Amino acid sequence: MNIAQVSINYSVSPQLDPSAIEAIKDLGFVAVICNRPDGEEPGQATAAEIAAACEQYGLSFHHIPVSGMPIPADTIEKHRQIVDTSGGAVLAYCRSGQRSIIIWQASA
Repeated sequence: MNIAQVSINYSVSPQLDPSAIEAIKDLGFVAVICNRPDGEEPGQATAAEIAAACEQYGLSFHHIPVSGMPIPADTIEKHRQIVDTSGGAVLAYCRSGQRSIIIWQASA
């Protein structure tokens, strides 16, 4: 699992697999944000699959898909509100992690 810490309470990663969620919980994350649309690439885990794994391990899950630039202001605000109110460390993911970093930078 390739996780990059961006701030004290925000990290990003490439696409997650449901089998990774237990380890994510063990690393101290309390919330997961998916910035990837379902079906973007064949074989990727769906948001519903990741959400089910998050629920199993007590993590909150949020699906905020981003498919192009510029990122809408309401998407950036929704993302920021989740990070600000999560009560702990948040892991956001997309295909490579880049979109999740761009959203973080735009909300700063």
